[in-house]
Amino acid sequence: MINREWHLLSRPVGWPKSEDFALVEAEIPTPREGQVLVRNEYLSVDPYMRGRMSAAKSYVAPFELGKVMQGAAVGEVVESNAEGIAVGDHVLHFLGWREYAATDAKNVVKVDPDAAPLSTYLGVLGMTGLTAYAGLLRTASFKEGDSVFVSGAAGAVGSQVGQIAKLKGASRVIGSAGSDEKVKLLVEEYGFDAAFNYKNGPVGEQLRAAAPDGVDVYFDNVGGDHLEAAIGSLNQGGRIAICGMISVYNSTEPVPGPKNLARLIQTRGRIEGFLVGDHYDLQPEFVAEVGPWVASGALKHRETVVEGIENNLEAFLGQLRGDNTGKMIVKL
Repeated sequence: MINREWHLLSRPVGWPKSEDFALVEAEIPTPREGQVLVRNEYLSVDPYMRGRMSAAKSYVAPFELGKVMQGAAVGEVVESNAEGIAVGDHVLHFLGWREYAATDAKNVVKVDPDAAPLSTYLGVLGMTGLTAYAGLLRTASFKEGDSVFVSGAAGAVGSQVGQIAKLKGASRVIGSAGSDEKVKLLVEEYGFDAAFNYKNGPVGEQLRAAAPDGVDVYFDNVGGDHLEAAIGSLNQGGRIAICGMISVYNSTEPVPGPKNLARLIQTRGRIEGFLVGDHYDLQPEFVAEVGPWVASGALKHRETVVEGIENNLEAFLGQLRGDNTGKMIVKL
């Protein structure tokens, strides 16, 4: 029995290249006392992983060269040396990018495959969903009647932000996406009031047309021209939650900031970055509120599923390019 796992060989400069990585064959680990062995069934790839490939100091340690990378995963326990977790249980953990993982039982969370499909615990009911929930409701201080703009709105986080805003009583929700097909999805399936393809013209002009009365909340997944456009359309007392800036993750030169930051003085606007790890206290509230929405179909979600551990890297690169609609998942 062989355990295939992805190693980082060199730190990417600009866009990651295939030679920066290797799919390595290793022995299946043996769980020690207090540990479980998990056969992974679904792996998550996320934009934040690009930052961990850099050696730059950040909020989390970088991936180590020559060693297996990490990420959220869900799978079945096939061996247990820990109380409270049995063979056959399904668990969520953070030793992805591999087929089998041995980890301390304290680092796993049991999930119920009968309550929801396993893949949803990596997306709409997992870290992705909590990111949307906490960023909109806590960081951006959303309140009923707000007008909300979401960039990268067809992605896993953005699509959930817009729908939660609508379910919570937003006066208007606007989204940006990278294709006409995704724009149609936002309006016709996710219930956004308006959406635009950012490739079809200047973002600022398209946002002003979609939100002529301005926006009260901007949820940023993109950065760059989207952030500048949002500042330009921000209403008095507007709030901006910075979740991600995927447009600059692979830049090799310093990226200029928005040229209109002084407008925050006029609007008394606020910009705040956030990390989902600071908001796990909201997890029970999040599951209690969002779970029924998902079950009833009130909150819709999509997944882009790539088959096979050998395609894990391509799935990761694909979500950086925006190939995915909804959460990008690798099925083993």
